Amino acid sequence: MKYYLIAGEASGDLHASNLMRALQQVDAAAEFRFYGGEKMQSAGGTLVKHYKELAYMGFIPVLLHLPTILRNMKQCKQDITAWQPDVLILIDYPGFNLEIAHYVHSHTDIPVYYYISPKIWAWKEHRIKNIRRDVDELFSILPFEIDFFENKHHYPIHYVGNPCVDAIEQFRREGNEGTTTTVPTIAILAGSRRQEIKDNLRTMLRAASQFAGYRIVLAAAPNIEPEYYRRYIPSGVEVEMVGGKTYQVLSEATAALVTSGTATLETAILRVPQVVCYYAPVGPFIRLLRRLLLKVKYISLVNLIVNREIVTELVADDMNVERLTSELSAILPGGAKRQQMLADYEEMNQRLGPAGASQRAAQEMYALLTRKP
Repeated sequence: MKYYLIAGEASGDLHASNLMRALQQVDAAAEFRFYGGEKMQSAGGTLVKHYKELAYMGFIPVLLHLPTILRNMKQCKQDITAWQPDVLILIDYPGFNLEIAHYVHSHTDIPVYYYISPKIWAWKEHRIKNIRRDVDELFSILPFEIDFFENKHHYPIHYVGNPCVDAIEQFRREGNEGTTTTVPTIAILAGSRRQEIKDNLRTMLRAASQFAGYRIVLAAAPNIEPEYYRRYIPSGVEVEMVGGKTYQVLSEATAALVTSGTATLETAILRVPQVVCYYAPVGPFIRLLRRLLLKVKYISLVNLIVNREIVTELVADDMNVERLTSELSAILPGGAKRQQMLADYEEMNQRLGPAGASQRAAQEMYALLTRKP
């Protein structure tokens, strides 16, 4: 069968590539065409456009690049229609993907599957109308989404487990995990978007540099050039930058400072104590918006999965050097919060379930596509 996939970020590229390999195991005739990245390319098929050409986040960047975004959408719609896949598989990236879903649902008979559902439980809950109208099957990777979609909105979904568990298990199977240094390490994960790096990295590094004897390693995202990170490294702070090897960096870390996102979950699966931080200018205003717009109590997936705060979240103007230094001290060896956090990680991992999300998703997708009417 012919599968058309759209991933708009590095994490989507990773999880889509694993899904593609799993689909090849259940469908020997699988053909792929996609918007994505190098990892999807390595799984085979035709890369139509790299996600780096799609990654515009935030109101101002989107406004400035609106002609490019609209052109990309038009080209994508035309390409799907011309290729006529057996299914369209969307991976997260809702701003772009929900528009594509609407077009495909309205203009073709191609079924639309969504893998890694949009996080409408956090904000923009009204998008459930778009999903109900335009998405034929939704595959969830977060256990609390079952209650949100099925009980609250009466929209049935498939919970398949979390692909981060798969990716980390594969990393371990390949023998990559292990410490190549005897020096204790503080890992810095400052995000995969330029605005996140600009807003967070300086403060994260200033806090980490307060601890003598620790090596500071910055896990650089593959879609951001090293020169951009260097702009925000404070003078006098020694940092090792490692690109595209986040799991390796975390596997050697004593503790980590992590901006909110999938990285918080990956850090917890790898059992690295962390502080979650997300600075935003105009702190009091951001806190007000968070109360008004966000539908959830927490910003990190770790806390959302267990429905309580097991990792500290420093948001808006709470994310400063003093608070970050204090919280980091509490999760380093001998710190007051370290052992409890490690114990709580075990509960979170139990809730996620076992590895095999990619395989379960592929098997369910193939079964749905090949079932007789």
